Amino acid sequence: MSDSQEATSPVAGIGGPAACVSKVELRVSCKSLLDRDTLNKSDPCVILMVQNQGQWTELDRTEVIKSNLNPVFAKVLMLDYYFEEVQKLRFEVYDIHGAHSIGTRDDDFLGGVECTLGQIVAQKKMTKPLLLKYGKYAGKSTITIHAEEISGNNGYVELSFCAKKLDDKLHRVYSFLDYIMGGCQIHFTVAIDFTASNGDPRNSCSLHYINPYQPNEYLKALIAVGEICQDYDSDKRFSALGFGARIPPNYEVSHDFAINFNPEDDECEEIQGVVEAYQNCLPKIQLYGPTNVAPIINRIAKQAAGKEPIKDASLYHILLILTDGVVTDMADTREAIVRASYQPMSIIIVGVGNADFTDMQILDGDDGVLRSPKGEPVLRDIVQFVPFRDFKTASPAALAKCVLAEVPKQVVEYFSHKAIPPMNPVLNSTPNSIANTPE
Repeated sequence: MSDSQEATSPVAGIGGPAACVSKVELRVSCKSLLDRDTLNKSDPCVILMVQNQGQWTELDRTEVIKSNLNPVFAKVLMLDYYFEEVQKLRFEVYDIHGAHSIGTRDDDFLGGVECTLGQIVAQKKMTKPLLLKYGKYAGKSTITIHAEEISGNNGYVELSFCAKKLDDKLHRVYSFLDYIMGGCQIHFTVAIDFTASNGDPRNSCSLHYINPYQPNEYLKALIAVGEICQDYDSDKRFSALGFGARIPPNYEVSHDFAINFNPEDDECEEIQGVVEAYQNCLPKIQLYGPTNVAPIINRIAKQAAGKEPIKDASLYHILLILTDGVVTDMADTREAIVRASYQPMSIIIVGVGNADFTDMQILDGDDGVLRSPKGEPVLRDIVQFVPFRDFKTASPAALAKCVLAEVPKQVVEYFSHKAIPPMNPVLNSTPNSIANTPE
């Protein structure tokens, strides 16, 4: 958000700087561990591994609990949390024989489990069965991981918050993790550009060409962003829309259609379901135009608004628009974004291909406040635009990190403006809570 945006936006500055790192405490317990010792019960210890560039390395470990198959570990494991990254974790449970050694024999390994930090914080408390090598269950053994947020300033406080004046009323402002751990779901929708400028999908030069050996740019962007968002949606069903194509059965141009061709249910099962729906629809449609995105923005904004006034922090929408060109309905799009900025939603636009996307930077709002054609400013800066070509030589994770970095701040800004607290906050505030203190 630019300086000019901070000076003009009605809710600018809420939630603190985007660069603030959230820290998370993980508490671990196990049940029904395998008994590997002949004389006593196993002496378990949990090792926390993190994946970095495909390599697993140890980050921390719990204490060893002697002769216990249902251990509750006292040591807290701490991590930095980033919404915009897939943070892969592995918990390995071992039966420890020596004071410091981790056993190397197969019979020392009591089981392990892989997950992401996003999955843990979204569920707040996650229980999973432990697995041995080759995916075999370790009997009835389970591991439970409980997450809590901490603030990283002077001393640890369970919840980090601040107070801001909005319309002369004092409201408590929670963190992004407070809302996620309180049960806020993130619904992910992708909208794909099927205009003729993409080129015939049957031609290898087309941006929609399906190469059996490497995904095209549309798929790369979809998977990179979708893999992160899926951790925060419990039913793992995602809306997949298209625009700019002639669609069956009458082959009329549509700027808002379900790519599974089911107008009653545009959702697909998991990100893989979206990928399959995209690949299946390509032979059935005729690429056409123009590049109009306002209809889909208005559609998601209407869904986000719901039928009743929003009273709780149960749902937030992310709309990912993948397009190969500058939008042709720019005035309508600006109007749609201004309207959408009043709803619980964020918009990510990824420019695919080599078009000149200069005009698209207007929608981002980083160079000033986006306004409707009539001059009305957005309530919040909700759009992030990036050209995919800037990340062609980078990993998909780098693209996701860039386009999703502002989402936590945007979530907090929306619910703070509405003075809506998390649904199930864990309130362990200090007695001198600034929420009860005049600014």
